Amino acid sequence: MAARGTEGVLRDELRELGVPLVKATRGGVHFGGDFLWAARVCLQSRIAVRVLQTVAQFKAENADELYQGVYRVEWEQVLAPSMTLAVHSNLRSSALTHSAFVSLKVKDAIVDRLRERAGKRPDIDRRDPDLLVNVHLVNNQAELLLDLSGEPLHRRGYRLQGGDAPLKETLAACMLRLSGWNRETLLVDPMCGSGTIVIEAALQAQGIAPGLGRKRFGFERWASHDSAQRAQTAELRALAREIANVNEPAMIVGKDRDPSVLSIARANARRAGVRVRFERAEVAELRIPARAGYVIINPPYGVRLSEGAALIEQIAQAFRRLSGFRVCALVADRKLPTAMRVRPIIEHELWNGDIDCRLFCWDIP
Repeated sequence: MAARGTEGVLRDELRELGVPLVKATRGGVHFGGDFLWAARVCLQSRIAVRVLQTVAQFKAENADELYQGVYRVEWEQVLAPSMTLAVHSNLRSSALTHSAFVSLKVKDAIVDRLRERAGKRPDIDRRDPDLLVNVHLVNNQAELLLDLSGEPLHRRGYRLQGGDAPLKETLAACMLRLSGWNRETLLVDPMCGSGTIVIEAALQAQGIAPGLGRKRFGFERWASHDSAQRAQTAELRALAREIANVNEPAMIVGKDRDPSVLSIARANARRAGVRVRFERAEVAELRIPARAGYVIINPPYGVRLSEGAALIEQIAQAFRRLSGFRVCALVADRKLPTAMRVRPIIEHELWNGDIDCRLFCWDIP
């Protein structure tokens, strides 16, 4: 799965990782391969939100067809009675219209089969299940998918605290990729908040796989995760650790006016194991003693923006002074692009949660 607007970026990333049979679709990217490829994507993808495995597809025009289709799946291969289960449903253009009812029916079929096969049934845990089953019901066609990632992949493990409206790590990584930053050039975020953009940049520059900070993925809790798969997963992590920190890190700087969020950013960077320089500074007074580099920023917008038009103009003036730099900003309106008075070289639609945004990039002459 991918956040809206990131599908093409994720497609390109997976192809660079060597993942087979990659194809972008709305809301995600399909790929082929075995368990090992799925585990690699969980560990190495910086853009993917979740990794899902299709286990069944069938027609479900009514509740009975749904129940029977689910019941036929060999759930005992991945789910033991001692484990926990949760079901999420997404419906569109189907005779069954209530997602809660569909989730309940799917749950009933799974636990009924386990009870018949093993004499016991698994418990339900909606917060932290061992097995998360996703149901997509579109035009009366059901697809059952298992979530290999467990927690969403943007939860790298280093950000225990965030500032106001923190940017998801996967979206920050997508912004970096779209900007054209090459992982070697100076990069500055002058409104860094809790440090997500600069920490993600440092992870890339130092070659640290984003999943290395996770204790485990969803598939590691399945009944099918046997000794062979455990050995393969351990080897993947070991190889990723060998590669980490072999590169000379680029100069990456996070600036912010608020010392309290800078303290949070420093703590997040320490947990991530990356080298980032943090400084207290006002964006309106931004000066960078270099001839070239990148500035990437997620400025406050909408209800978060208290200073209004004056701050927008200050940001634009500061950016226009950065001769030789590429400046990129994720914005929810056209105020900053208008104030820049420079034609953007990149404009890409991205969604920050449920907010429709645009990433604009300008080369400052």
